[in-house]
Order: sequence, then C-alpha cells, then structure tokens
Amino acid sequence: MLNKYETVFILTPVLSDDQAKEAVKKYQDFVKSNGGKVTHNENWGLKKLAYPIQKKSTGFYYLMEFEAPGATINPFEVEFKRDERVLRFLTTRMDKHHATYAEKRKVKMKSNASSTEA
Repeated sequence: MLNKYETVFILTPVLSDDQAKEAVKKYQDFVKSNGGKVTHNENWGLKKLAYPIQKKSTGFYYLMEFEAPGATINPFEVEFKRDERVLRFLTTRMDKHHATYAEKRKVKMKSNASSTEA
C-alpha cells in the first residue's frame, strides 16, 4: 500500500537554476525508482531563512508531494542527509485532513494563477 507524503526541502542559495532543477529531479527519480510516484511539485523560490544555516541566510525552497511505500522514507531521507546541496528537509506523512488541505491549496493556487494571467 502506498502512503501519501509531503517533503519540503531547502537547497543552498549558491546553486544555479540548472543545478537546483537537477537536485529536485534526483529526488523525484529516487521516489519513482523505489515504487512511488510524485503527485505534485512546487518551487517556492529563494526565501530568507529564519536563522542562518551553514552561514547562509537564504535558500531555495521546494515542496514535493508523493505516494510511496513506507519503507522508502528512510533511504529517501538518507539521500537528503548525504547531499551537500540540501540545507534542511522535512518529510511528513499526509493523513486525510492534510491531503484535503493540500488539494484545496493547489486549487486555490491554480485559480490565482489563472486570474493573474487574464
């Protein structure tokens, strides 16, 4: 059975746009190669950190929602710990309320994006 998960991770600000995309693709491919599927991705962009991490005050924030077997999470997080490009990460299992909220947020984002284009 696949569980729903959400991971937010912060990449170091010294990466180029291509390097950041490559890092995100690495984690998407990891989920897919371990029997999961990525359901949603968001690039939140460069944001100021609440406190300095490794002497850096900003970072590239990314959100990834995916479905995967529970046994995938430990090796997935080990990959984050080994990657020098990742400043911080947090993976949470989505319960039904969390999943409902996430869907509402996605719909709201799409409606906001379409209203700004019009």
